Amino acid sequence: MNAPTPPHPDLEAARRVLATEAEALSALAATLDDRFACAVALLGATTGRVVVSGMGKSGHVARKIAATLASTGTPALFVHPAEASHGDLGMIVPGDAVLALSNSGETPELADLVQHSRRFGLPLVGVTGRAESALARAADVALVLPAVPEACPMGLAPTTSTTMQMALGDALAVALLTRRGFTAADFSVFHPGGRLGMRLRRVRDLMHAGEDMPLATPETRMDAAIVAMTAKRFGVLGITGEDGRLVGVITDGDLRRALDSGNGAALLCRTAGEVMTRTPRTVAPEQLAAEALRLMNERAITVLFVVDEDRRPVGILHVHDLLRAGVA
Repeated sequence: MNAPTPPHPDLEAARRVLATEAEALSALAATLDDRFACAVALLGATTGRVVVSGMGKSGHVARKIAATLASTGTPALFVHPAEASHGDLGMIVPGDAVLALSNSGETPELADLVQHSRRFGLPLVGVTGRAESALARAADVALVLPAVPEACPMGLAPTTSTTMQMALGDALAVALLTRRGFTAADFSVFHPGGRLGMRLRRVRDLMHAGEDMPLATPETRMDAAIVAMTAKRFGVLGITGEDGRLVGVITDGDLRRALDSGNGAALLCRTAGEVMTRTPRTVAPEQLAAEALRLMNERAITVLFVVDEDRRPVGILHVHDLLRAGVA
């Protein structure tokens, strides 16, 4: 019997890093206390922007945190601490708050920015690994990272510490998002481009409306109904009552089933109301296009009528419209 192949050293190293960082995040979660809630309240009450800053690896993390805050409803920007000392402090004005990152809490490049926040009474939240550091002492609220080893074998390269900074920034952003009642509709405003933006588009943005909608009344004879249905090329016909509400639909499938039953000739003499499928599936114009696609997939249908709150048709949506828009 062959002995089991030992794990590759590279895989062992990678798993050790991930395990170390996962343990650090668990430790971080366990240390969160009222100071975190105070930091959220402080940043949430800011009338201006959250200015995020850090040097070196902390600076790269700070850029990401600023971007996450801005995209989730908290106006934010990154200011490089060294550039701040050479004129960029003018970007930080009354009404702003400062979120400063430094694992040591002694980063000299942050000194002018910290002093600027103290001089003008700007709220300062510090993220640091040392509770007795200069940054922690100067901050209105100090979020202190737990003392855990870096994932680097030498314990030198910022790895675990930057992972915790990143995760703490995400926690702040999501807490602020929740506090503000930020919705998917708000999110779509800040993400209009790319695949994510497409998936956040509304049904009303993609539907066909007005004369494009294939509609008929229940009294319409099927010979005329088929002509109307064919002219619009959606493969469906909406049937509306006297009050304008959608009461049913006729699909290509309904026609095929009627023809397969051997009553093709009789079909043309019947009315749309006799052939239609009642209580069809519909969507609202404000629903996400991705939700409409999910409904189509679940029900194995390709077309949905879009109705208002009174079930009056305001548009029609085809799966091809979703595909073209990149929603699928």
